[in-house]
Amino acid sequence: MKTASRIDGKCTRFRTAPFWAALSLGTWLAGTASGALAAQPVLLEHATIIDGTGRAPLADGALLIRDGRIVSVGAAGTVAAPGAKLVDLTGRTILPGLISDHSHTGLVKGTKDDSANYTRDNILAQLKQYERYGVLTVVSLGLNKSPLFDQLRQEQHAGRNPGADLFGVDQGIGAPDGVPPQGMFHLGPDQVYRPTSVAEAQAAVDRMAGEGTDLVKIWVDDFRNGVPGAKGYPKIDPAIYRAVIERAHAHGLRVAAHIHDLADAKALVSAGADIIAHGVRDQPVDTDFIMLMEQKGAWYIATLDLDEANYIFAEHPEWLDDPFLSAGLNPDLRAQFADPAWRAKILAAPLTAAAKKALALNERNLVTLYRAGIHIGFGTDSGASATRIPGFAEHRELKLMVSAGLTPMEALAVATGNAAALMHLDDRGILLPGRWADLMVVSGDPAADINAVDRIEQVWHRGARTEGPLVPR
Repeated sequence: MKTASRIDGKCTRFRTAPFWAALSLGTWLAGTASGALAAQPVLLEHATIIDGTGRAPLADGALLIRDGRIVSVGAAGTVAAPGAKLVDLTGRTILPGLISDHSHTGLVKGTKDDSANYTRDNILAQLKQYERYGVLTVVSLGLNKSPLFDQLRQEQHAGRNPGADLFGVDQGIGAPDGVPPQGMFHLGPDQVYRPTSVAEAQAAVDRMAGEGTDLVKIWVDDFRNGVPGAKGYPKIDPAIYRAVIERAHAHGLRVAAHIHDLADAKALVSAGADIIAHGVRDQPVDTDFIMLMEQKGAWYIATLDLDEANYIFAEHPEWLDDPFLSAGLNPDLRAQFADPAWRAKILAAPLTAAAKKALALNERNLVTLYRAGIHIGFGTDSGASATRIPGFAEHRELKLMVSAGLTPMEALAVATGNAAALMHLDDRGILLPGRWADLMVVSGDPAADINAVDRIEQVWHRGARTEGPLVPR
């Protein structure tokens, strides 16, 4: 009788799978010549499985991993696992690793944004932190430096370093003296292009395309952020952004647009922008915008956490005692959050009242667009400022989506299957045979209680279990 060895040293008999179960080991390995030499497979069993499609969870399920890929998914007792190590996950839930379609890397260190932070070590440390929180793919949406970003992106694709896989925009295009503000982010001249003519804009797109950028980013915002009386920054000339979109499409590249206001979102989608990279936060979305998004097939990323992160840590100093937050805090940020003077200043700032209003509108607009069938991606703008904490921000985003009116299963599907689809990634995001075994194992049932996503017990990246759990027991 064939047996499969348990990680805890016990044994169980090998169980064959019926035809109706998910694709078998033999099916996936068909045509490969090295099956006999492959690494020992691992069978995760007796877990609830959320597959990333939005379908109802599979109770008492099993998932077989081999050579970093998912081989089979089905009911426990039906998945063939010859020679596999067995991992009993009774009482746990398996779900795909989260995918952020809008984050940033290398901008923040401690509590400060600065061009000097854009180093290999800092970026890799941030990617490792994302991974520990179960965020296994990150799209760094602009303000990157070449060639370092391009080198790291290729290394992460090849799995040469620990940490999340990396995609993104090399530099991006903003207005001269405009957004993203030079003084606020202390950017280097090699982190964003600020063309003054159509020809310069086209040349910037050509350079990014030559560097292998995954997308092109444009900023169209005055950065008043809804604060009454605030002085805005210059916005990019529509002739410039139209030229950027046209040139990007000529290279086969899609364009993600940073916006705040509905009017800008409408103008950009009309001009051909493919992704609205922040939620509309100045007024409710209307039927015209919904129809335009549908006609163009554009994607929408709400980034709810962006506004909440402006004030939430000042409101909740008790969170400093939460190990789930502590896992992502550096000493300088912890000291800032603990400072009563800092908290008082933030709570009194005009931006805080504006951010609360913006978040409420953003939540309402997200649900409206989701229910209308618009393509919704997942992102937080984590890493753009110190309070948008890599990994922690993505878990906050899930909870904000649910508080806005999405069900936990809808929010999880947005953060996994939808997020992969936005980036045209068909090798992750959904638990299917042949896809990467990028998994998060949590205690409890996030389909019933979204807070269960915080109870991370294991993270499996490309079939290898990473260090963990996030919060030691």
